[in-house]
Amino acid sequence: MQYIRYIKKYLVFIGFLSSHLYSFAGSYEDFFKAVQFDDVRTVQSLLQRGFDPNTVNPAGMPGLMIAVREPSLKVAQLLASWPKVKTEVRNDKDESVLMLAALKGYLPLVKQLVENNADVNKTGWTPLHYAASGGHVSIVEFLLENSAYIDAESPNGSTPLMMAAMYGSPESVKVLIQAGADLNIKNQLGLTALDFAVRGNRQNAKELIETGLARLAARKAKS
Repeated sequence: MQYIRYIKKYLVFIGFLSSHLYSFAGSYEDFFKAVQFDDVRTVQSLLQRGFDPNTVNPAGMPGLMIAVREPSLKVAQLLASWPKVKTEVRNDKDESVLMLAALKGYLPLVKQLVENNADVNKTGWTPLHYAASGGHVSIVEFLLENSAYIDAESPNGSTPLMMAAMYGSPESVKVLIQAGADLNIKNQLGLTALDFAVRGNRQNAKELIETGLARLAARKAKS
């Protein structure tokens, strides 16, 4: 009899476990499908039922990263604000969610990520590099207001100003210069921000940097 009771309990446990696993599998598929299609209601419902917001897909990518990549901005905003979500996640190129949001110009999402402890000053390429490359002035200003290091150096020593000079907008170059970016820094190839502007054939950026350099020279001459 005791053996039979044991078997019954074991079967009940196996049934419960199977039901739980089946439920998780369904939720897993529903979650990533909802992320892909920016179905914020389904994602919110799953999270409220206890689904882990940091669950990764078969490629090892969490929902927040996928939402920014798609883009699924309503879902991204929800996940970025959700308690216990890991905002400081990276892809295989060492790009953070904040970097991708900054590159694409998603200011509300950038603000939410920073509020939820995303790293403004990660080592290597930074969110400010990416915001400058995209020419997104409002994001450049926001990151600087939140202690982003203006002369952060990439792995090859390039700065946000260099990225703005070659890829960004004249407005982003102007904002960085006015905020005190160093115009004379050289990267590992010996290139300055002015060199980047010339190589990128960015005449407006070139003129802004030349004006900044002239002002620096004039101040130095007076001192």
